[in-house]
Formats: sequence, C-alpha cells, structure tokens
Amino acid sequence: MTMIEAINNAIDVALARDPAVTVFGQDVGYFGGVFRATDGLQRKHGIRRVFDAPIAEGGIVAVAVGMGAYGKRPVVEIQFADYIYPAADQLISEAARMRYRTGGDWWSPITVRAPYGGGIYGGQTHSQSPEGIFTHVAGLKTVIPSNPYDAKGLLLAAIEDDDPVLFFEPKRLYNGPFDGHHDRPIRSWSGHADSEVPEEYYAIPLGKAKVTRAGEAVTVLAYGTMVHVALAAASETGIDAEVIDLRTLIPLDLEAIKASVAKTGRCVVVHEATRTCGFGAELAALVQEHCFFELEAPVERVTGWDTPYPHIFEWEYFPGPARVGAALRRTLEI
Repeated sequence: MTMIEAINNAIDVALARDPAVTVFGQDVGYFGGVFRATDGLQRKHGIRRVFDAPIAEGGIVAVAVGMGAYGKRPVVEIQFADYIYPAADQLISEAARMRYRTGGDWWSPITVRAPYGGGIYGGQTHSQSPEGIFTHVAGLKTVIPSNPYDAKGLLLAAIEDDDPVLFFEPKRLYNGPFDGHHDRPIRSWSGHADSEVPEEYYAIPLGKAKVTRAGEAVTVLAYGTMVHVALAAASETGIDAEVIDLRTLIPLDLEAIKASVAKTGRCVVVHEATRTCGFGAELAALVQEHCFFELEAPVERVTGWDTPYPHIFEWEYFPGPARVGAALRRTLEI
C-alpha cells in the first residue's frame, strides 16, 4: 500500500471494529477527501458514520470534543495542517484538559488527522509544520508516521487511545518515499519494505521509536519526511549513522534516544519546521540532560528557516541530504 491507502485502510478497519468510531471533516464524505484518504468509506459505512462538515475547523473539533465526552470516538480531518489554528482553542482549552479538569470523569478520545509539511509546491498556506506548537500543550499526543506500515498501525492506536491525538501525515510521503532531492523523480512505495501493509487489524503502541538504520558513529533523530532525508544523508556521506524514527513526539521514547546516544556519543536532530522553539530544541535539551557524559560533540540541529514558509525558496528551506550530511561531518570533526 501507499501511505494514503494505508490510512484509508486503517480508518476502514476502525469503522468496522468499533461502532463508536465516526469520521467527519471537510469533503471527507462524498468526495473522499482532498487527498482521497477517506475514499469509498461513506459508501461502505453510511452517511451517519462518515459525513462532511462545513469549513469551520473550530466547529469541527468542538463537535468532536462533545462527541468524545458522549462516548463516541470521532476521527476528524483538518484538510491541511495550516488550517488547524482556528481549532487551537478547542484543542488546547477543551480537548487537552478534559481528563484533568473533570478528575477523570470525562475524557476526549478524539483523533485529529491533518496532512502537513512542504515539498509539493503547496504554497505558504498548505505547507506548514505546526507540531512544535502542540507538543507544548500538556494533554495532547502528537504522532507523525514516516511510512505506510507505521501509518496504519499508529493511526489505529491513536483512534483507540482515550486521550486526544494529533495525527500529522507528511503529504510528501503519501504516494512514495522521499529522497530529499527535488530534481529526482518521486519514488514509488512499490517494493519498499514498509509498504507491506496487512489488510487486517494491527496497532503500533504510541511512544515507541524505531531504529531505521543501525550505526555506531552518530545518532540522527528524525520523524516523518525527514527520516528519508536522514537515510539519504547517511548513505551519500558513507557515515555510519544510526537513524531513529521517533514516530510519536508525545509520548516520546526517551529510552531509545538515550540508548542510541550512549552508544554513538554524537547526535544530530532533523526536522522541517522552523528552528526557534521547534521540537528539535526539546530533543537537544533532553539529550544534553540525560546523555551529557556520553556526548563527544555538541548536539547539531538541521531545520527549516526562522521565516514564514518561503514558497518561492521552498527547496532551499527544506532540509536535504547535503545540509544533514554537513551536520554529520561537523559532529565527527570534534
């Protein structure tokens, strides 16, 4: 399966397994979603289970919060992650705090899906990476898959979770893995190990990272599209890098990070979002706190620029193998 097919299959499985699961959002019903993530699900499961919503992200999430408190498990789509800001108050002030403010009497088992990130020439309002904003909010969980197999297993785990989960989908990976070079053809998921997605149910626990490339020289922490960029950088430089796919940012698999950095003594953090207060800053701080005596070089960060998303300079903004490779070399020179 491609990633978009795996996401569609995950939602299909969830709808079939649990009558409490409901899917709604802009164009997700009759049309099947702008990226076809919900294609065919309304025809199969009916208009009461899969339905369209107005262009009102705050209202979509507010309804989901109410449905969750009532016993449903809503899966809502924000058409692009850039559009999630009108729903921020509902996510931060209501969904994230529900369990705590009621002493566990009520909770918010909602999943908010959103295509995120750049690399498809989507422009300033269709290319943002807002994960750092929401990882700051206690009570929200944040998941970002990098391949079809993980996308299905993590999405099913998110839907079954009793707390609100933001499920950011790297749209650059919907139809194939990304090697970081915009002048090369898009590769297909066909034949890729992580495209072998079972039709039946399976779940991947939230909070468990995965070693996608074992190595001894330096640890690379990445997620989503940047996992593939990190793998390309390791391959092109010939550096024996260990690439960790975080998969979930909150909860974070700190033990996997500590184990890898203790082994390599060096760490490079890669993400597409802007640098200042990006999630990489938290990762660098955690590595320094927990692995200080194992570190043999400062933690490096390779990120987007501290600017609004620069559509005209998209590929300069986008971290690629050359920038990541340079960071890998710097850590080894110290």
